[in-house]
Amino acid sequence: MTDGSRRKRVPVASSAAYDSTVGIQAETVHNSSVYIVQPDATPQEQYKVGVKSLQDGIPSRARDVFNDVIARGYDNAEVRFHWVLALLSTRAFHELSREETKQLHHVAAHLGEYAEGEWKDALRAVFELLRLPSTADGEPDRVLKRLRALPPGHRDAIIRHLDLILTGGLKDSLWAENRERAEADRFANDRTQRVWAYFELDPAEPRALPPGQSTAAAAREVLPLWATLFAATTGILWIFALLANPAMAVLELTVALAAVPTAAYFGRQWWYQDRWLKTRSRASQADGHATAGDGFTNSVHQAFHHCFSTQVPPGCAPDLWLHQTARIRFDLVGEVAFLYRASRIHVDQVGWLIRHLTEDALDRYGKGTLFKQRHRSELPMGTRTLCVIVLVALGTVISALLRTAASGAGEAYAVLAVLAAAGAVCFGYLAGRSWLEAWGEDHRLATETQAYVEELAARRAAYATWKNFLDGKRPSEQEMESWLTCDKTLLVDEALRHYELTWRDPIAYTILMTPARPYKRGRVRNGPWRYSRYTFRLFLVTQDGMREISTDYDFADARSESERRSNYRFDALSSVQVAEHAQVGYDLELILTNGPARIIRVKDADTHQLAPDENAQEIAEINRDAAGFVHTFRLLEGIAADGKGWIERNIPHTPPPFLTTD
Repeated sequence: MTDGSRRKRVPVASSAAYDSTVGIQAETVHNSSVYIVQPDATPQEQYKVGVKSLQDGIPSRARDVFNDVIARGYDNAEVRFHWVLALLSTRAFHELSREETKQLHHVAAHLGEYAEGEWKDALRAVFELLRLPSTADGEPDRVLKRLRALPPGHRDAIIRHLDLILTGGLKDSLWAENRERAEADRFANDRTQRVWAYFELDPAEPRALPPGQSTAAAAREVLPLWATLFAATTGILWIFALLANPAMAVLELTVALAAVPTAAYFGRQWWYQDRWLKTRSRASQADGHATAGDGFTNSVHQAFHHCFSTQVPPGCAPDLWLHQTARIRFDLVGEVAFLYRASRIHVDQVGWLIRHLTEDALDRYGKGTLFKQRHRSELPMGTRTLCVIVLVALGTVISALLRTAASGAGEAYAVLAVLAAAGAVCFGYLAGRSWLEAWGEDHRLATETQAYVEELAARRAAYATWKNFLDGKRPSEQEMESWLTCDKTLLVDEALRHYELTWRDPIAYTILMTPARPYKRGRVRNGPWRYSRYTFRLFLVTQDGMREISTDYDFADARSESERRSNYRFDALSSVQVAEHAQVGYDLELILTNGPARIIRVKDADTHQLAPDENAQEIAEINRDAAGFVHTFRLLEGIAADGKGWIERNIPHTPPPFLTTD
């Protein structure tokens, strides 16, 4: 399947006031094991999960994993390098606990005990960066040279995760490189053609209508009784006729014996087709009544209408095509709704099936078989005429046989002959009906079973094709995080250019990423929510006060949709509060002295989306981490409490106490 064959997604328009709420379009949790640590995992396997979490923007989980790995005795320069990055990622020095500061000091003091190699070089470079504020004027160039000598992967990881730690001239030196890298990688790996797949719901498993339960056994059970009674009553009637007129009785019986199998042969096809048509009509009416007003069914109906409207046979007008296929679409809607309605799935999860059935209808139309089932009850006229003639002949023979039997018997025998004839007709009808029921059900079951097997196989193939295509298109967590990091870097660069600042000018900064409605969201199990549309809020702390830049962002296209700027003094920020509701989500409330409170929805509730083995508190912490909430809250809370004094209290003029590197 190619991009050109993928169903076009119609954008959903929605509007709302600033910071207000409208509905979520879709959400999915991908069943991935990238963040799952098995109970029997070795420290080395745990470590890989920690590195993956750090690369994907979940430093809080990485810290927990690395601490556990080190506690289990797996401790070397590589582990400590990633441990330091996880400890400092998205955090400033003043956000570290006393225990974490002591641990950093311990690692710095014992750095010489680790084996020489690229990981020790990288770890040494990290600690040289951390002690840089107290170095001489020429020291940044030496540290920068050491940093650039590292392998690109190590260097990029240090710059990314120590972003809030870097200061002074080194920060300006690295910023140009960081910006250029973000511009180069922003649309890497075919971003605009693949992001949609991350938010695509996992397709529902293929299903098909199974054969209906057969009633052949019940019909076959009573058939011997009716056949025996029919044979007995017919035999009595023939004996009476034979006694009255042997020659005529033999002739009439010969004709009857020829007419019965002939009528059965042609009549069973007519009976089966008539029965199939009535059963299908009743089933369609039942589906129509059962699904009337059903939201899922209405969505399926709209999806089929859209597919049939956009996929029209060559040379056929769309309106004519929709008119001709109205009955077919009705049946398909009823089938899909019946198969999936009770599963509480979203219509997008059966989109692959709807497209497959639409393409199948086009294929059958091209072969001339699309409307074959509609005329299934129309047997050839000659067959039906012959069947009628045989049935009329059979009735005439039975009447003649009755007259023959009654003509040569007394009054008492005549009554018995009439009763025998009535019994023959009655029991013959019951025997014939039971035989037709048994034969028809066997025939139906075999036909429907074959159709079910073939249809299910075709749907499994279509499902596998779509799922493989989706899995191939879906970006990895690392790709999503990389693109998001590039977007944030360029947002900061744009703000610096607008305010004519260098990268060393802001005292501190933070970016809060919140969902911009309407949005689609998705995540892997044990991972953070990622959104199709974000609101980025950049808070720059400068000597003159706070500068806030907010922009709504289409993540798939990396396109800003709107931008808002505001500036306020340190003392204008009165207080910062957090309101968390399990059923709603949590909000950040900014209260300014000269304006109304600002309510920012940081994240919607996701309790209903958690897997049984997921911890709600841990997932909430991961999402706060990914959104930049923790750092943002601490920064704004500190400024609200201390005003401009926050700068003196939290921006150190001396380096932290872990200077020893060897």
